[in-house]
Amino acid sequence: RHSRTMAHHHLHRHALRALSPYVARPRILCRVHRRGFCTEEDPMSEPREAMEYDVVIVGGGPAGLSAAIEIMKSNLAKNEGVTVCVVEKGGEIGSHILSGNVFDPIALNELIPDWKEKEAPLDTPVTEDKFLFLTETGSIPCPVPPSLHNEGNYVISLGNLCQWLAEQAEELGVEIYPGFAASELLYDDAGAVVGVATKDAGIGKDGEPKDTFTRGIELRAKQTLLGEGVRGSLSEEVIEKFDLRRDCDPQTYGIGLKEIWEVPEEKAKPGLAMHTVGWPTARDTYAGSFLYHMEPNLILCGYVVGLDYPNPNTSPYQEFQKWKTHPKIKEQLEGARCISYGARAINEGGYQSIPKLTFPGGALIGCSAGFVNVARIKGSHCAIKSGLEAGKACVEYLESEEKEQPGVELTKYQENLESSWVYSELNSVRNIHPAFHKFGFYGFLIYSALESFIIKGKGWWTFRNQKIDADKTVPQSQAKSIEYPKPDGELTFDLLTNLQRSGTYHDDDQPSHLVVKEHMQNVPVDVSLKEFGGPESKFCPAKVRLIICI
Repeated sequence: RHSRTMAHHHLHRHALRALSPYVARPRILCRVHRRGFCTEEDPMSEPREAMEYDVVIVGGGPAGLSAAIEIMKSNLAKNEGVTVCVVEKGGEIGSHILSGNVFDPIALNELIPDWKEKEAPLDTPVTEDKFLFLTETGSIPCPVPPSLHNEGNYVISLGNLCQWLAEQAEELGVEIYPGFAASELLYDDAGAVVGVATKDAGIGKDGEPKDTFTRGIELRAKQTLLGEGVRGSLSEEVIEKFDLRRDCDPQTYGIGLKEIWEVPEEKAKPGLAMHTVGWPTARDTYAGSFLYHMEPNLILCGYVVGLDYPNPNTSPYQEFQKWKTHPKIKEQLEGARCISYGARAINEGGYQSIPKLTFPGGALIGCSAGFVNVARIKGSHCAIKSGLEAGKACVEYLESEEKEQPGVELTKYQENLESSWVYSELNSVRNIHPAFHKFGFYGFLIYSALESFIIKGKGWWTFRNQKIDADKTVPQSQAKSIEYPKPDGELTFDLLTNLQRSGTYHDDDQPSHLVVKEHMQNVPVDVSLKEFGGPESKFCPAKVRLIICI
C-alpha cells in the first residue's frame, strides 16, 4: 500500500506540472510527509507530498504575479537562485479576474518599465471623461472629480493583463499552477505560517472520496504571500489568528456587476470613460456606475452597490439591469450584443480599514489587505505596488542572516508601503466614502465635491466606521418593498440567462462551497429569513444563496 501511495504522489506531482502552461523550470527540492497511517478505508488520511520553495504566493492576480516578478528580477534570483511558486484556483490565469477596468500604469511602470516594448495589453488610452447625475428620465453633466480624471490611463481587460504578467513571470522562472486552490494554511509548532496545502480533488457532494480522489500537496515556504482577493479564506484566517484588524476600522464591502457588450463599429467610441450617480438606486444606498468603450468595438459597463445598504429588499443585480434602461445608457447599448457577464466583491473600507499587513511567516497583498481607492474606482495599480514592495521585502529577507529562521515578519514591506504613494493616495480620499453615511446622499455630494476640489484629504479629521455592513441592515418590517421591471431579453436579462455568459461551471457532484458554520446553524432561518426576509437571495449575483424551507 505504501509503495502504491508513493507512486500515486509521484504521478500527481508530474501531472500538476504538466497541467501548468506557465512552468518554466520545474524544481522539486524535497519530499516530506506528515506522520500518519494510510488505510484502504480512508484515503483522505494519506500523507501529502510536500514541495519546498523560498516563497509561495496564493493568488495569480496582479498583486501575486507582481510579487513573483519583483523577486525573480533581483540579483539574488539571477546569481544564486530563488524558488517562487504561485497557485491560482482559477482554471487558467485571469479566469477569476474581473474589474472595470480603467487602469493606471503607475506601478506597472516601476515593475516592468519596458511594458510597451513587451506588448502589454494596454491598447485603449482614455481620451474622454464624463460624469453624470442621473434622474429617472434625464441627466445632468457634472464637473469630473479629480479622482476620475483618467488622462494617461487605459481601458483594459485586467484578465488579459494578468495573463501577460504570468508570461513575464514564467520567463523569469516562476512556477505557476492554475487550477489548484490553496485550502489550508500550514503552521509550525510556534504558530508561524510555513506554507499552504492545496485542496484534495475528487470528493463527492456527500464529502466522501470518489474513484478520482487525489490528495492535495503541501507547498512549504520561508515566506507565504496571500493575494487571494476580497475576503479570501486563508487571509481571513490569518487576520483573525494574529488579530491584524486590532488597530483599524471594520472592512466594508461592495458588489460590482459587469457586462461586456459588442457594439456596431459606428457606435464605438474607444477611450470614452463615463461614470454616473443617482438613479435608479435609493438615496440611502451608496452606488454608482461605469461605462467604458474599449477597442475595437466593446463596451464594458457595470454597476457597484455598497453592501452597507439598509433595505434588505435591494437587489444589486436588478439595480444594474434597471440602470441600463436609462436613456443615456440605452442609447449606447441599442443594436449591441451582450457577450459576457460577471460579478465580484470589492473592498470599500479604504484607508481606515487597512489591517496590519504582516504576520509570522508571511504577508497580505492586494485585495486580501484592501487597497481599493473607491473614489477613483481603481485598485489594480495599488495591488501591483503592494506585490512589488512585498517582493522587495522577500528579497531583502532572503539575503539576510534570518533566511533560515522560521516565522520572520517582513516588517520592511509594511514600512515601505506606508511611505509610498499607495498610502498617500488612499489617505487623501479617506473621508469621501464615509461621508455618505454621515451626511446622507445630497450632503455627501456637497462634501465630496469640497473634499475632491479643495480639501484634498488635508483636513485634520477622519470619519470612522465602527459597524460591519450587516449591522446597517434594517428589519424587513421596517423596509420598503421594491418592485423591479421584468427583463426584456434584449437590453435587460434575467439572472440565469446572464449566468450562461459568465463562463462558470460546477460539477453536480462537487461539495458545496457554501457551508453554514456549526455555531450559526439557526441564523439562516431564525434571523436572516424571519427578521430580514432572506437578503442573501437578493444580493447574490449568481443566485446560489437560497433558503428552502421544507
